[in-house]
Amino acid sequence: MRRWRGEATVRTTVILLPLIACSIAAAQNVPVVAFDSIFDDATLRVDFYQVGNAATELVSLDRLIRQGRWAGPRSGLIDPFQLGRYAIELRDPADDRLLFERGFDSYFGEYRTTEAARAGTMRAYHNSMLLPMPLRPAVLVISARAAGAPAVELLRQPIDPASPEIAAEAPAPGAIVVEAHPGGDPDRTLDIAIVGEGYTDSDAARFREDLTRVTGVLLAFEPYASHRDRIAVRGVLVPSASSGVDEPSRGTFRSTAVNATFDSLGSERYLLTEDNRALRDVAANVPYDVLIIMVNHDRYGGGGIYNAYCTFTARSSWSDYLLLHELGHSFAGLADEYYTSDVAYSDFYPPGTEPAERNITALLAPGGLKWRDLVAEGTPIPTPWGKASFDAAGKQYEDRRRELNERIAKASRAGDPLGEVTRLEQEAERLAVEHTELTRKALAGEPFTGQVGAFEGAGYASTGLYRPMLDCLMFRRGVQPFCRVCQQAVAEAILHLTGGDPGGVGQP
Repeated sequence: MRRWRGEATVRTTVILLPLIACSIAAAQNVPVVAFDSIFDDATLRVDFYQVGNAATELVSLDRLIRQGRWAGPRSGLIDPFQLGRYAIELRDPADDRLLFERGFDSYFGEYRTTEAARAGTMRAYHNSMLLPMPLRPAVLVISARAAGAPAVELLRQPIDPASPEIAAEAPAPGAIVVEAHPGGDPDRTLDIAIVGEGYTDSDAARFREDLTRVTGVLLAFEPYASHRDRIAVRGVLVPSASSGVDEPSRGTFRSTAVNATFDSLGSERYLLTEDNRALRDVAANVPYDVLIIMVNHDRYGGGGIYNAYCTFTARSSWSDYLLLHELGHSFAGLADEYYTSDVAYSDFYPPGTEPAERNITALLAPGGLKWRDLVAEGTPIPTPWGKASFDAAGKQYEDRRRELNERIAKASRAGDPLGEVTRLEQEAERLAVEHTELTRKALAGEPFTGQVGAFEGAGYASTGLYRPMLDCLMFRRGVQPFCRVCQQAVAEAILHLTGGDPGGVGQP
């Protein structure tokens, strides 16, 4: 779900596009500034609140914290991708020159698209962003982005690195740190922190086992596999008082380290945490660019928010898929390409606007298709496919899945007096496996399978949005390769954070 779903060692071809070099190098034509002349080798953690509803939005600074070494890049400090509903910046107070920029999404940004927010219900969500620590006073700016409109400043705050208001707090105590895949210097490596959630002291061995397995899954999957020497993976565990996590719709609540929960934003399989401060305090035990929450649970669930974090359940039969899919959201800013599943949002992509994400389009100008360089001559745009029969099978599956989930939740809340929860869960799993295989075969038999085009149905919308290829990790449950557009986007993100040659993504 904005955000779900990954075993199998998948071999695929990494691609090269001319766009790679220009998008990362250009970065708004901002003059290149030597990192060491304006930044210290330390991390500035900015904690803040986002408050409001669909019509109103406020940002309030919570606190500034000095943390360990800067794990991010020392070049390309201006965001080359321009993804996310928001941007955080550091500017020079003398001339307002842009020194650092990063786009992001947030839990609050997703809340704003829900029916509750549209009805006017106000909510407050905590968030954090990591920036390089400036050597001298700077101006912190947080802005909201909107398609086709100027950015709107939500916060402009002078900061002084010498101020006593910048805390130097220690990370969460009692953490177990595991080097799952050692890398090089943090500023030349994609540093991934995997935070264990819902593992007790007695589950520590299970945490290590799960960490080892999912690290192997990640590093065997393209394009991560081709760049494994640029990647470091570390596990961090602060043991929880209880195993598992909250399942409110099933009447189950646990005391855990970062307070992750199913039923986020009212969607039963959406798994997030609102306790961002606890999460960031645990993660601060290691340097990181990317934050993953690995949940000790066997239910299907996960979530991913761009440049925030992603979650997945480590003990689900779908855990490999969940990890890889959700990481596509949180790391590379990829959109969901599916459109038949229930989600928590309404009009996530407003009609008449072009999504910023690289892997979906509204096709408002067919001649300007984002991925046109990958489309073979003669391929029709939009590209026809057997959508009607696919949709009919999808609706039948979703209706049955929803019915089973409601029965499981009802029986669980009642204490399972008839002992039917296990049977219903097994039926739901069988249904999911059968539907996954059915859709795989249906897509494999399409005339344009394996080709890049513009296939209608994407981004939670059955009509009006298009995806690059029929099948992709971001489209369908189960481990399959990224489409060519998504694979390129992930490879570019890796190179950006590791100081690599933008032209070195691979061979066509």
